[in-house]
Amino acid sequence: MKLKEDKQEIKTVTRDLEKSAREVLAVLQAVHQSPSPEAVKKTCAKSRQMLTVVKSQYANLVEKIPAGQYYRFCDHWRFVSQRFAFLGAFIVYLESDRLITRPELAEMLGVQVERSSDGFHIDLDDFLTGLLLLANELSRFAVNSVTSADYGRPYKIAAFVAELDAGFRLLNLKNDSLRKKFDGLKYDLKKIEEVVYDLTIRGLKPAMEEAS
Repeated sequence: MKLKEDKQEIKTVTRDLEKSAREVLAVLQAVHQSPSPEAVKKTCAKSRQMLTVVKSQYANLVEKIPAGQYYRFCDHWRFVSQRFAFLGAFIVYLESDRLITRPELAEMLGVQVERSSDGFHIDLDDFLTGLLLLANELSRFAVNSVTSADYGRPYKIAAFVAELDAGFRLLNLKNDSLRKKFDGLKYDLKKIEEVVYDLTIRGLKPAMEEAS
């Protein structure tokens, strides 16, 4: 009976997290329509502010998990943790054109970086899945940036995703789901490279990009 109650409480908190993830994503989608630096800065600030609620929700989730039972229940929050890994990575990329670290993500969500005494943390596989979701989102962002006449952005995205792809190729991925998502990375990179190629042959490559 206690196990059933624990599951139900965990499901309830997880649904709250899923709702928050959808809300943060909805806010971040604004960058596809308004990719100007000022608009992006405001969008990221608003998204970070929303993550303060997420921190309290994760803290609530931790309280619902019986001691030493993290891996017994982790499938309940695995998907939403992957989503927050993606959202955190997207925010950091938009702010500074760089890759988020696990410690940064842990700080954003108010959880541990690594497993410690069976404590609550974001699994490495879930973190990596979030990065692959980021690559997919950036392929869309590259296209929408061109629509908004931001011709420099796709070149930056191309370099970033190419570096991400190179990093993943160094890993020995044993998780089947993660490996399948990694297979999709090459298509995201190809889509971005096509955007860059099209800009280049049309003579729309920014001068600063030619000089770099």
